[in-house]
Amino acid sequence: MIRTPRRRREEPLDHAELTRLLPAPGDPELSSDRLNRLEEHLMTEIRNRASDTASDTSPHASADTSPEAATGAPPAGAHSGDRAPRPARRPARRPVLVGAAAALVLAAAGAAGLAGGSGGSGGPASSGRAVAPPAGAVPAPVVQVVRGTTAGLAGAVADISGAAARAELPEPGPGQFLYVRSEVSWLVSWEGADGKSRSYVDTIHPREVWVSPDGDKGWLMEPYKEAVDRDGITLDDPEGGERTLNSPSYDYLRTLPTDPGLLLKKIYDETGGMGNGPDQQAFSTIGDLLREQVVPPRLAAGLYRAAARIPGVVLVDDSVDAAGRHGVAIARTDEADGARTEWIFDRETYTYLGERTVQTRDAEGIEAGTVRGRTAVTDRAVVDAVKQRPAGLGDAPPSA
Repeated sequence: MIRTPRRRREEPLDHAELTRLLPAPGDPELSSDRLNRLEEHLMTEIRNRASDTASDTSPHASADTSPEAATGAPPAGAHSGDRAPRPARRPARRPVLVGAAAALVLAAAGAAGLAGGSGGSGGPASSGRAVAPPAGAVPAPVVQVVRGTTAGLAGAVADISGAAARAELPEPGPGQFLYVRSEVSWLVSWEGADGKSRSYVDTIHPREVWVSPDGDKGWLMEPYKEAVDRDGITLDDPEGGERTLNSPSYDYLRTLPTDPGLLLKKIYDETGGMGNGPDQQAFSTIGDLLREQVVPPRLAAGLYRAAARIPGVVLVDDSVDAAGRHGVAIARTDEADGARTEWIFDRETYTYLGERTVQTRDAEGIEAGTVRGRTAVTDRAVVDAVKQRPAGLGDAPPSA
C-alpha cells in the first residue's frame, strides 16, 4: 500500500473550521466478498502476532498446490477465522446473511485491534510471522480455471428460475425460525517465516443458522470456529433496525418486487457507491440474499433473472460445491482482484447447491486456480425454536 508522507503542521489545527468545510463522514458498507477478504487479512495478522508467544516452533511446510493436497493436515499453529469484518456498521444490524462475517466481525475486529499493526498475507515482513500454518487448516486446492461464456446463459437461467419458482419451500409461522445448514470452508492466508505467502483453507465443516422471520432473533452454531462457543452464539438484534437489501429478513424479502427489471433497478439504486463498482456490487448483493436464507420462490426466480442482466455474468459449465457435488454455475469475476464467485446448481433439477470462489489470476499473493471458498447448503427448514433441528438431523451438535 502506498502511504502519503506526513508533513509537520505549520499552524494550529482549527477543528471548527474543518468541520464546517468538510462533508459529513460517510456510512461505508462493504459487500460480503470484500468482507471475506478483509477478515482474511485481519485473521492473518492475529495469527502472526500470536506466534511471538507460541511455544511451537516447528518449521513451516511449503504449500502443496495440488487438488489432492486439500485433504492433508498441516502442522498445528494458531487458529484462524474465515470471513471479513465490516469496518463500520449501520444502525440496522445484519445478523445472518453475510456468511461467517456476521458472527465473527466483532471478535476478529477486536482481536486485530489489540494485536495492532498492519500488513497481512503478501504484505511487508514483520517480526511476528507464524512458523506454522493455522491449526485445522489444509493447503488450498488449486483447480483449472474453466472459462465462462454467455453462450447458453439465457437458457440455463430460464431453467434455474423456473425451478426456483416451482419450489415448495416452508413458510414460517408466528414464533418459528428459519433454519439453514451448510458445509463451509474459507481461505486462510499464511505468511511463513521466509516472508512468502501461502494459501490454506479451513477444513470443510458444518455451520447452522436459525433466524426469526423478522430478523430480530437468531442463533449461530459453528463449533469449528474459536470465536464461536461450542453451544453457539446469539444473533439477536434487540433494537430491530431497519431492514434493507444489506440487512434483510424473510419478512423484508416478501415485500420486494419479483419483476427482474424492477429488482435490478432497486439493487443498483440502493447499493450505489458500495463495493468494487456497481455491477460487481449488484451481483454480490444477490448472492448475499441467496446464500443463507429461505427466499420466497417467486423472488428467487426474479433474482436469478436479474443477475443474468448484469454485465460480466457468465455461465460456467462445471463447478463443485463444498459437499463435492458438481453442477453448472452462474458466475462473475471481480476485476479488482480476479476472484470469481460461482453460484452452483444441480444439472438435472436446477436447484441451488452452494457457492465457490476461484482465483482467476495471480493476485494478492494467491495463485490462479486457488479455491478461496466453498459452501454447500444441505438443509433448509422451518423449526419451532433455536437449536432445534428438522426431523432426522437430531439435536446433538454437529461434529467439526
